[in-house]
Amino acid sequence: MAKKNEKRGCLQNVRVFAGTLLGLLVIVAAFILSSITGIDFLSLLETDTGTSGDTVVVEAPPPVPAEVDALSVGLGFGAQKGFWTVYFNAPTGNSDRSTYVNGIDQPLVRDISEVRRTLDIAAYEFDNEALTAAVIGAHRRGVRVRIVTDDEAGLEEEDESIPQFVRAGIPVVDDERSALMHNKFMILDGTTVWTGSWNYTMNGTYRNNNNALAMRSQRAVQAYQTEFNEMFENGEFGPRSTSASASFTQNGIPVSIVFAPEDDAVGLIVRELESAQEAIRFMAFSFTQDDIGNTVRQRGSAGITVEGIFEVRGSETRFSEMPPMFCAGFDVRQDGNPYALHHKVFIVDDTTVLTGSFNFSANATESNDENLVVIRDPDLAALYLQEFDRRFAEASPPDPADIECE
Repeated sequence: MAKKNEKRGCLQNVRVFAGTLLGLLVIVAAFILSSITGIDFLSLLETDTGTSGDTVVVEAPPPVPAEVDALSVGLGFGAQKGFWTVYFNAPTGNSDRSTYVNGIDQPLVRDISEVRRTLDIAAYEFDNEALTAAVIGAHRRGVRVRIVTDDEAGLEEEDESIPQFVRAGIPVVDDERSALMHNKFMILDGTTVWTGSWNYTMNGTYRNNNNALAMRSQRAVQAYQTEFNEMFENGEFGPRSTSASASFTQNGIPVSIVFAPEDDAVGLIVRELESAQEAIRFMAFSFTQDDIGNTVRQRGSAGITVEGIFEVRGSETRFSEMPPMFCAGFDVRQDGNPYALHHKVFIVDDTTVLTGSFNFSANATESNDENLVVIRDPDLAALYLQEFDRRFAEASPPDPADIECE
């Protein structure tokens, strides 16, 4: 274990040194060109954040594993291998909505434009303009579009897209309850399912850190289709829903899918964490679930590397798992995004990824409609680790003065 962690640390140091050296070379070249031409090339390397007046450099795509194909995304990162494709957005901190273009919404817009038969959508929120146009366009060319949403965050938000879909003649079903229909997934032509932490909104695409996972797998589609039909056709929401969970192997890769609260998502997460032999890393928008937090601390106390990033909001309350982890000496940080870190991700032993809409909270466990995917593939884990490293580098340890340790 120590050798593997030491090797990973050395590789990170090499990447940091290489990145620093490349940055210096670019700056020197820009300075020389500026001296010769009189054009300020240095200013072209920076993008205005539109918030604090600071500047940020648009992140360059990192190298991908050998068996993985990198995908070009303007504001984000994408990669594909076999049956899965993964995307991470890259918020710049810019508050100017006119700059919100060419993000991870564009690959999904392209996929929707190729749909010919059916498009089923479960969306907690929806206001992304490009995706809205793509969905209405699919409906108008004869695709059967159906939508499930939350009553308050979706259907009743007149300034967002769900009412537009209703006016366009697209059938929409909402949960009509105080708990949330918190899923974010689409099923395209019964062949591909998109899921992840990403709400189909402008904020979700261009401000908050998110991930999207697309799976071209009949077993995955069947599970999500069953869950969608339960909500849309049968009106089954929350604890009274029928289980649609699935465990299977796709292209030699083990996959498990569960839907909360009808399935034991916490039990699945705890079992995966208990199996960790080397490292547990996580990115959490909300982390208040004690069973999961206790398991992380237990594995850390047994010598497993524990590193984590908490969304700042709520992270210092008595309900959050951050204070006990910080007080136990684990390297946990608060995110550096001026908007929100919206991931709900665990990475176990650099081999297994847990992702989806499922926040690590009591509401997700007991009442909200959620989904969670577990994929055991080191290549996919490597990409989520790259995202973790990006977010960890911009995060900060909490101020000890703000944390009360017993």
